[in-house]
Amino acid sequence: MANPASPPELSAQQQLEAFGYKQELKRSVSTTDLLVYGLVFMVPIAPWAIFGVVYNAAGGMVPLVYVIGLVAMIFTALAYQQMAKSIPLAGSVFSYVGRGIHPTAGFFAGWAILLDYLLVPTLLYVFAAESMVGIFPDSPRWLWALIFVAVNTVVNLLGISSIKRMNRVFLAIELIFVVIFIVIAVNALAGHTVPGAELTMNPIWDASKVTGPLIASALSIAVLSFLGFDGISTMSEEATGGRNAAGRAMILALFLVAFLFIVQTWLASALAAGRPSFNDDEVGNAFFTIVEAASNSGWMTAFFVVNVLAIGVANAMAAQAATSRLLYSMSRDRQLPKFLSRIDARQVPRNAIIMVSAISAILVLFFVGQIDVISALVNFGALFGFLLLHVSVIVHYVVRKKSKNYLLHLAVPILGFLIIGYVLLNAAPEAKIGGAIWLVVGAAVFAYYKFTGRTPDLSDGSSDDPELVMSGKESQP
Repeated sequence: MANPASPPELSAQQQLEAFGYKQELKRSVSTTDLLVYGLVFMVPIAPWAIFGVVYNAAGGMVPLVYVIGLVAMIFTALAYQQMAKSIPLAGSVFSYVGRGIHPTAGFFAGWAILLDYLLVPTLLYVFAAESMVGIFPDSPRWLWALIFVAVNTVVNLLGISSIKRMNRVFLAIELIFVVIFIVIAVNALAGHTVPGAELTMNPIWDASKVTGPLIASALSIAVLSFLGFDGISTMSEEATGGRNAAGRAMILALFLVAFLFIVQTWLASALAAGRPSFNDDEVGNAFFTIVEAASNSGWMTAFFVVNVLAIGVANAMAAQAATSRLLYSMSRDRQLPKFLSRIDARQVPRNAIIMVSAISAILVLFFVGQIDVISALVNFGALFGFLLLHVSVIVHYVVRKKSKNYLLHLAVPILGFLIIGYVLLNAAPEAKIGGAIWLVVGAAVFAYYKFTGRTPDLSDGSSDDPELVMSGKESQP
């Protein structure tokens, strides 16, 4: 029997009202839908495209890279979980840092990760376009990129129900091909189809190759390989599973996708038959070459097409949805132009979706063929936002709420901060330069909004007493 003295659970509407908002987005996303969305955003088959690069960088120990990535990113995922539980809003780090530390810090956290979210769709479109040219030689890259932009814009504008359906379809396709690859790999290894190939523990840990510099290099690759689970937090105002839904989905999605990454790359590394590295001509299509050697060219083509569609449609669609929610949240708090917070009859941020599409369409024309540059800038935005996220956990829980849970609210964010800080410190020079320029532009935007009086008044909405929350009489800690 429930304790009659305990306060009743706030409804989703009351939670939003506690923060000063009303329900505008369509609240129809279950915890399972959030999990599916997160998996699609992280792409269960993501190692296919970068297997050769990671293989060369990690001395053949590709699964080890993803084990390191899981260990490293779990601290950031736990930080997201804690803030999502306390502040179930759509703005991700913008909302968490703004209410956890200060609105000014929140703006810069949101502005930094906006660089990530705005460029991720562009990166995916450029990558998919490059791959389509490989399938259809002499076709224009910009045309393929714009086709992908148009498809994803239509799906996002049709509403969250359309996104959920598409996510389920693409996740099912990707998981089917993961199973197909496992079957191909196991048959090839059992039948000795690939000379010298055998399944050993060396790809996961080879003591003769493991060194400090190799682990450090693997850490940078690994952390960036898991970017995307944080996008689940942007769906908080559309979730039906309560305050903890987004947090649970983030943790589960991270573990599930890590498991899939490790299994696939362990088998692929075994099929690489102990080769020291892939040469420049092979590295880009190393995984697909392995599939061909283990089966036939027909399967290789099928895997290649699925990879292109997963990146250009499924992943980009999820990224566009997350970006539009971030723009909506920042606009709602008067930190971006007001028209971006308008909701249409389908209960989606239409103007924000169209803005993301327009920016992507323009950027793909400038960044076609420059995947490395976009990747560097995306990484800076995400990592800088993560740094401030970890600080917000400590300030919000330990400083303000006087939490005694020093493991989750102090040790975890400190370790997460150190890991992300190390990766950011060792980021490519172009990432640091481009990121610094972006932050300077953000400072100018912030100064303009402050000068014009557009400073948000952010409630932390954190009372355990619903009557005090709803009456706005909660005392500040």
